[in-house]
Amino acid sequence: MKFRLNRNDPKQQRSLTPWEKYQAQAQQKRERAKTPSWIHKAKRIGDKLPRLKHERTRKLVRRLSILLGSFTAVILVMVYLVSPLSHFETVRVTGNVALSATQVQRAAQVQPGNSIFQLLGHTQQLEKQAIKRNTRVKRVTIHFKRPNHATIHVTEFMTAGYVLKQNRYYEVLENGIVSEQSVTQPKSGTPVYGSFKHAKTLHRMILQYAQLSPTIKRSISEIQESPTKANPDRVHLFMNDGNEVYASISSFAKKMVYYPSIAAKMKAKGVVNLEVGAYSYPFSK
Repeated sequence: MKFRLNRNDPKQQRSLTPWEKYQAQAQQKRERAKTPSWIHKAKRIGDKLPRLKHERTRKLVRRLSILLGSFTAVILVMVYLVSPLSHFETVRVTGNVALSATQVQRAAQVQPGNSIFQLLGHTQQLEKQAIKRNTRVKRVTIHFKRPNHATIHVTEFMTAGYVLKQNRYYEVLENGIVSEQSVTQPKSGTPVYGSFKHAKTLHRMILQYAQLSPTIKRSISEIQESPTKANPDRVHLFMNDGNEVYASISSFAKKMVYYPSIAAKMKAKGVVNLEVGAYSYPFSK
């Protein structure tokens, strides 16, 4: 006689003897052995299917989010690149005297309408190249102002005078560079250099002149090379006040500091000699 255990009946489970319990467990094993293994596997797989579907859905959503985010970022970048915000709206120039704002912008390669990416990360390089592109540019500082504005501050080499060649005046800068462009009449307030036979001598003279104060610079009308055996470095100056000055190029800037005080004490127009020491005497009648 086979004993069948009703597992849903608690009373029956409590009333079983040890032998009956053993028989019931054996019966359960026999019944389980008759059930095909694929049914047990199907049950186990069936239990896992909801979790697998949920995991696959999460991965799919994650991948779609990454793709959509990347695509959106690319679209935004492309829109920005073609929008006015990615190009300079204004480029302000400060510090310029002789140069125009356009000339400074061209030298710095930063102009309205240019892409701001030409400047970002390349500021120092553009500042150095600006000096090479325009000989009058002494120093340039470029500042980027968000979203699309820039300011260029320029320091120029000022005009140190003019060189007379074949009845034409060529501008000379304080760095010693002679301009290729000429004018028929020089601007007032700067001297004319004459009789300089060697470019190196002229360059030395200009560098000395650049060290003078603006007041003394404006008082000089003409500078001529006037060497002697005793002083091959001598120059002859014609002043706007009617006086003349003899000086040495090597000590020119240092000695010319005393000219205003010497000229103020002179009772008549004459010559101020700054070659050795500093003294004056009137023109001989």
